[in-house]
Amino acid sequence: MIRSALLLALLSALSLSTVHAAPDLSTVAERSQFQKTGRYDEVIALCSAFQKAYPKQVRCIEFGRTPEGRPMQALVVTRSGAFTPQAAAARALPVVLVQGGIHAGEIDGKDAGFLALREVLENRAAPGALDKQVLLFVPVFNVDGHERFKQWNRPNQRGPVEMGWRTTAQNFNLNRDYAKADSIEMQSMLALVNAWDPLVYVDLHVTNGAKFEHDISIQVEPVHSADVEFRKAGLALRTGVLADITKLGSIPQPFYMSFAEEDNPQSGFADGVSDPRFSTGYFALRNRIGVLVETHAWKDYPTRVRITRNSVVSVLDQVAQHGKAWQTAAREADARAARLGGTELPMTYKATDKKRMIDFRGYAYTRTLSDVSGALMTRYDETTPQIWTVPLRDEIVPDVMVSAPKAGYIVPAAHAAMVARKLGQHGISYRTLGAAQARAEVETFRAEKVTYAPVSLESHVRVSVQGGWKAEPRAIEKGALFVPVAQAKARLVVALFEPAGPDSLLQWGMFNTAFERKEYMEDYVAEEVAREMMAADPALAAAFKAKVDSDPAFAKNPDARLAFFAKRHTSYDERLNLYPVLRTAVTP
Repeated sequence: MIRSALLLALLSALSLSTVHAAPDLSTVAERSQFQKTGRYDEVIALCSAFQKAYPKQVRCIEFGRTPEGRPMQALVVTRSGAFTPQAAAARALPVVLVQGGIHAGEIDGKDAGFLALREVLENRAAPGALDKQVLLFVPVFNVDGHERFKQWNRPNQRGPVEMGWRTTAQNFNLNRDYAKADSIEMQSMLALVNAWDPLVYVDLHVTNGAKFEHDISIQVEPVHSADVEFRKAGLALRTGVLADITKLGSIPQPFYMSFAEEDNPQSGFADGVSDPRFSTGYFALRNRIGVLVETHAWKDYPTRVRITRNSVVSVLDQVAQHGKAWQTAAREADARAARLGGTELPMTYKATDKKRMIDFRGYAYTRTLSDVSGALMTRYDETTPQIWTVPLRDEIVPDVMVSAPKAGYIVPAAHAAMVARKLGQHGISYRTLGAAQARAEVETFRAEKVTYAPVSLESHVRVSVQGGWKAEPRAIEKGALFVPVAQAKARLVVALFEPAGPDSLLQWGMFNTAFERKEYMEDYVAEEVAREMMAADPALAAAFKAKVDSDPAFAKNPDARLAFFAKRHTSYDERLNLYPVLRTAVTP
């Protein structure tokens, strides 16, 4: 009896110890000394395990499903108890979203993020930071690409042994999708962003390129772009992170370390601003801070994970110290954005020709003709560090400029459904017009030249147009959309609707049918119509003759000669090459 009682007590104790045992929060990467990385089932398990281990600090959420049906998971982490967007907003807590695996072969962010998360929760890193903010950690953004898992998916990268694939199951590059938001994954991410409104969005990558000693770049916007006053917050964050990780042994740079001329170290570097299809270009247009972390592909995986971890911890520490002030600056930028109607805004930026020489820590190298490719190729000697004195162009100025409409844009009813979906994905305000207008004083844009890209990009045939806005009264049907400029996301609104915007809906080919001729006259009919028109209008006949006499190319082109009359005939499609979005100076 005594023996049975002792046995029962022992089993009971073992059972209790099993129930209360802390979940294992280590990763495959840690257990393999950072030679390997785990599959996505590890992310699912760790998300749950962190919530179990820290029930008062962590919530595991699903914010979407991939095309292949996998859950997109995030961890909501804070000591404030604000586990919903509403609670975070009510307490005015800054939100930081840290995203790994947008390119799933570049998976440092997943393993570094879990490592940083555990240490921050244990107060061994950024002590007290979680009291002052909410962290959203997305270990893997491109989940389906992560599970296209094998060796040598990235031959220009040192470790881990196996990794995921760059693009999604639908072959979208998510880091080209922020503005157009085609992919299910991006639509889910933007819904998460719209709900939580993160002050800082951290995008974790591994860069390609040459071999050198520098191990990471930290790029932040707004620093060169968007709201001028808010750039101070972006610069302060960048400066703080660079200082923090330098103290921990990194050799960072604040620009993308890709040579101005491919494979030529002596060409140096040119800084720049990414277009809105990229994270840093996109979030600056929302008056929020985008941080691009790029570890160097030729550093080994343990090194890359460590410095990525350091960067994540630094961002959390910097936001804990300055987040309230930066949050105020962001709200002030929102208010300024709502007053941008009628002002000049940049669509793109460029580095000027102004150069300064910098000392860059590279390796000895030779440049010789290759007997494989026949091209001049650079070969590096990683045993011999060498200082390169090279030019850097880092004076950034606006390039393409547009004037924002005073009131906003009108999208005709025929295109309202498609555009409304896009606006909803970005959280942009608009309203549907409940009554028609027979004559509205608006501006129209008619393309004088249309150029299509020779190949498809991200499933679109991109298009560029030449032309300009001009005042022209138009009828507006009931059901059209009015998209005001007077809103916090005004810069994003203008970027999406202006034809000159590199990531405008127009340039992504979403209005290509407007530039396709669908109705026409057969040539034999056009011949008869031309003769009738000249007989009825001697001035037209004289203009045609003058064109033939003065323009040899026109004279030799039968299609151009017939088009001269077709464009002047009442049957000609007046909507051809008319961009189906209007600008208005008056709120309808």
